[in-house]
Amino acid sequence: MKLAIVIALTALSIGPLVARCRGQEQGEPKPFPGKVSEWNGFARHDFQVDGADVIVVAPAKPLPGRPWAWRGEFFDSFPNADIELVKGGWHLAYMGVPNLFGSPKAVARWEKFHEALVKGHGLHPKPGLIGLSRGALYCMSWAAAHPDKTLAVYLDNGVCDFKSWPGGKPKGLGTGPGSAAEWQNVLKAFDFKDDKEAVAYRGNPVDNLAPLAKAKLPLLLVYGDSDRAVPHKENSGVVYDRYKALDGPVERVVKAGGDHHPHGLPDPKPVVEFFEKAWSSRK
Repeated sequence: MKLAIVIALTALSIGPLVARCRGQEQGEPKPFPGKVSEWNGFARHDFQVDGADVIVVAPAKPLPGRPWAWRGEFFDSFPNADIELVKGGWHLAYMGVPNLFGSPKAVARWEKFHEALVKGHGLHPKPGLIGLSRGALYCMSWAAAHPDKTLAVYLDNGVCDFKSWPGGKPKGLGTGPGSAAEWQNVLKAFDFKDDKEAVAYRGNPVDNLAPLAKAKLPLLLVYGDSDRAVPHKENSGVVYDRYKALDGPVERVVKAGGDHHPHGLPDPKPVVEFFEKAWSSRK
């Protein structure tokens, strides 16, 4: 009798371990590591990849194929579209590499995060990208470098040319107020020797749309037509016109009288539907 009880208890303790091992052998995604907390009713996982702080929010019931949205910057700022996506079964991810402005250094860090999420945790190889303000520099640089690893890109009052911001008036490069301190961060992020080298750079999103258009990556541009910090005529408006000229699929929502803040839309439905359409029509 005692032997039977011991055998039964042993089976109970070993059973879950065996199941986990079998699951890993069959390619089931690994659970996310790190600290677990709550974000808008969903499980938030904080951990590190390549020495950088990262966040992954998991839906209660992931969609088949495990789609995900990747925030370029400012996690949890104006997140109503993010929340709706997670409610709909999408994962949400963010990597904290500030002051890299979508430079090759930033893309290299993103590559390691992408590999960890796709190969280690079973997320889809093509994330949807969300670029608010300077986050657009990260998203568009990633998409240009990896159109085969991008589902679609949504930019919201996005910085699409660092000459406009943080360059702007202080550097004689745009109509906005710019930022002298952030301009110095740009020089450092890209290893530019001086302003002349930065101005000559042709890797800004406004200059580097051809790889996205060739891959037919959908773009959604949401911006205010009175944005004083990141003027649309130097950023989103340029991207829209040039992407259309390249026959790239692009939509826009122009907020009449809208300044740089607030970001997003009161009703995030257009953003959510944009990503859902891209997901349903993916190749």
